[in-house]
Amino acid sequence: MIKRTAHAEITELLTEFPAVGVLGPRQVGKTTLAQEIAQASSKEFLYLDLESPSDLSRISEPEDYFERYKGRLIILDEIQRVPELFPILRGIIDRRQREGYHTGQFLILGSASLDLLQQSSETLAGRIAYKELAGLTALEIDPYDQDKLWLRGGFPRSFLAKDDHAAMRWRTNFISTYLERDVPQLGLRIPAVTLRRLWIMLAHNQGGQLNVAQLGANLDVSASTAKRYIELLEDLLLVHALRPWSGNIGKRLVKTPKVYIRDSGLTHALLNLTTLDDVFGHPVVGASWEGFVVENLLSCLRTGASCWFYRTSAGAEIDLVIEQGPRKTYAIEIKRSLAPTVSKGFHLGCEDIGATRRFIVYPGKEAYAVKPNVSALPLTEMMNELKSLH
Repeated sequence: MIKRTAHAEITELLTEFPAVGVLGPRQVGKTTLAQEIAQASSKEFLYLDLESPSDLSRISEPEDYFERYKGRLIILDEIQRVPELFPILRGIIDRRQREGYHTGQFLILGSASLDLLQQSSETLAGRIAYKELAGLTALEIDPYDQDKLWLRGGFPRSFLAKDDHAAMRWRTNFISTYLERDVPQLGLRIPAVTLRRLWIMLAHNQGGQLNVAQLGANLDVSASTAKRYIELLEDLLLVHALRPWSGNIGKRLVKTPKVYIRDSGLTHALLNLTTLDDVFGHPVVGASWEGFVVENLLSCLRTGASCWFYRTSAGAEIDLVIEQGPRKTYAIEIKRSLAPTVSKGFHLGCEDIGATRRFIVYPGKEAYAVKPNVSALPLTEMMNELKSLH
């Protein structure tokens, strides 16, 4: 069993809010984590899978049903399937607060942000806190398994598979299930073959700037339709669009986002890369490592932090810019090299944005100074550095 770093944070949120929402893609470990948290608490708990017809039938009269279990932590899994529950939960939470039940009433799990956030923001404002659960991160595994995590991705069943081929089979089936079952269940009429082609194109262009018109032309759909498909993958927490830094500094800044498939294992599965040798022999190797590092670093950010990339038409470029308050701007370059260096464009970009700290994240094991003002750090050390930000 792998101890998730989100365990402590979600437990704390349950002591502060009536409801806590945990968001993450399917099979990322939300249910397992929720049940571990419930079992570790002093409260009795009730688990309901809202995709299960038998569990759905139990809440045909939700107010009466929940009233019978007052005082317990109620876990509602895949709640985006039953959005009509949100107004009912609001009334239940408000009534219980008047009766003295102020915290730890509901733990809500969702695999898609588009319905969950829209519905809950309308009805549970001030009553719910959110935590996004990503895949396994480099801080949650044995340091010697970092390359395995990069290859197989952060879905627990893929990472823990008996070998690389078994891990690939799991991810291939996962992709097919998402395309053929999960997306249609959201009421979206998108051909599975079209969405698969888009996903593969994004894998080939991992970390590249988004050219919606070109993607649309390749898919034989309009640019607006291609944009909607990408937003769907983003809403399903499978794709991340990193926006460009947009400060007013009088420069000609790039305006289109960079797009990453969030899980490196899915990137490799879409490109049919089963082993590390396959990855190292493919042109995507550098971009795949960059996406893997970005996803791990973003999982460490505290509330209120902002993340961007920086690029100008003159060639200044920074892979990742993290801003935590007006006096903490981190410029991070990502290199898949054991002897990393930075270009003149990185230094120019740092001057443009007023970077307070400058780092290179690389796959080595030791931290050292590349230049007096630039430090090279292993991924886990950079993650701990970001966790320490206040």
